[in-house]
Amino acid sequence: MNPRKLSGLQRDALRLYRDCLRAVEKKPEASRARFQAFARHEFEKNIASLRRTDVKAIEHLLRVGRRRLEQYQSPNVRDITIV
Repeated sequence: MNPRKLSGLQRDALRLYRDCLRAVEKKPEASRARFQAFARHEFEKNIASLRRTDVKAIEHLLRVGRRRLEQYQSPNVRDITIV
């Protein structure tokens, strides 16, 4: 069985999503579900609005996502809500 090869951007997006899920594990147990739901919501929202060929927009969203992840990894951020 030959797994489908992913493009570089697809690998970057998957890595960012996995990093988000790993960061959720470091949050207080009471708020983990909300952090996970927020990450999933952000990825799904952007998937729906992008075309696979829109490389610049995808790269931009990956940069924004990495910056947000750094902010949310702070121990001072203990909870999150989806707006």
